[in-house]
Amino acid sequence: MQDVYAGMLITGVLFALVTVLFGDLLSNALDGMFDWLSGDLLHALQPMVLFSGITVMGGAGWLLSRYSAFGTLVILGLAVLAAVGSSVLIYLLYVKPMANTDSSVGFSMKELVGRIGEVSIPVPAAGCGEVLFKIGGSLTNQIAESFDGESIPAGVRVVTVEVRDGAVLVAPLEAAQLTMRSDGE
Repeated sequence: MQDVYAGMLITGVLFALVTVLFGDLLSNALDGMFDWLSGDLLHALQPMVLFSGITVMGGAGWLLSRYSAFGTLVILGLAVLAAVGSSVLIYLLYVKPMANTDSSVGFSMKELVGRIGEVSIPVPAAGCGEVLFKIGGSLTNQIAESFDGESIPAGVRVVTVEVRDGAVLVAPLEAAQLTMRSDGE
């Protein structure tokens, strides 16, 4: 039985090595293959959860059979308990929280409507300038035009009113801010 536990441990370690070395390649090759599976069951049956359980079961069974006086069935039961416990912990503490995160830095121009930004290159009354927006954890510069047809100097906070032809149409967030900067402050 010790050989079975050692095989499980070696299988888990090899899976971890293959995942680290070739994870992106395998992910791209298998992309979409398991999309028909959905829900929490899919996350609970992810290879990370399954193989971590196999690895822990193999390691615990090997150690217990080698260094304890327990019988074969007790060792098997303890190894299964350790595997299930570690799999549940990995699922609850890593897989489930990671499934709920959004790691995309992409956005749609339409998402900029209503967002507040700051003019980085002055926006003329008729023409284009540039506005800096904070999206998630990154900054993006977008071509901007004045919604009201009035020039907007650099440093003024603006709100996006509309997106048209790849440019954001912006208006000053506070009209008082625009007049103060125009007067030479």
